[in-house]
Amino acid sequence: MSSKTNSLITPIISVVVPAFNEADNVGKLAAEIHTAIGGMPYEMLFVDDCSSDETCTVLQGLKSDYPALRVLTHRKNAGQSRAIRTGVMAAQAAIIATLDSDGQNDPADMPALYKQLIRADAPDNLAMVGGRRANRQDSFAKKIGSRIGNAVRRRLLHDKADDTGCGLKVFFRDAFIRVPFFDHMHRYIPALMLREGYEIEFCDVNHRAREFGNSKYTNFGRLRVSIADLRGVMWLNRRARNPQGWDEL
Repeated sequence: MSSKTNSLITPIISVVVPAFNEADNVGKLAAEIHTAIGGMPYEMLFVDDCSSDETCTVLQGLKSDYPALRVLTHRKNAGQSRAIRTGVMAAQAAIIATLDSDGQNDPADMPALYKQLIRADAPDNLAMVGGRRANRQDSFAKKIGSRIGNAVRRRLLHDKADDTGCGLKVFFRDAFIRVPFFDHMHRYIPALMLREGYEIEFCDVNHRAREFGNSKYTNFGRLRVSIADLRGVMWLNRRARNPQGWDEL
């Protein structure tokens, strides 16, 4: 099915891609997304987080090639978590896929996560399947930093996640909009889903080296914000009271 046909009917899946200064990566990524899921009704929403390069211009130029492409732009830089939320709130499909705009997530993995989420024998309350980078193509320092951070977070939050830094996730839109929002919350989606009583699963995915541009995160930068974030999510978990559903009489 062509992308032109996809744009005329309600999408089955909405792909949300937060982008900040990724002008050299978004064109190839859009093509890969279309190749990966162009056989089903879909839309892809690139959310430009007030980039200072040509990201927005490049995305606008791609719309003639991919009618399923929607370009959303922040008027002020607000961060990756807000860009994801902006895309999810604007999405038309009941199922959302997210991936990073740096090209390190492989769109070819999306169908596997989608099928795992909607399979017939999935738990009734399964809300998300997250990618788990099986062979990370990052620097040694970054991999060590992530390994330590994941271990500390998993011990404190019991979120079942070995790799919350993977941007590739597939989840139900209505589950996402029920979780609390805060800056950097994209790294805590598994814990927040569990807090709401949902089940989560993971799937090994490909991870690629960055071809263009530079990472927006450093080990020190992540550490600086993660301490406050961890305390905040721990507080949210302590204050949670789950009624285990409800009945109307």
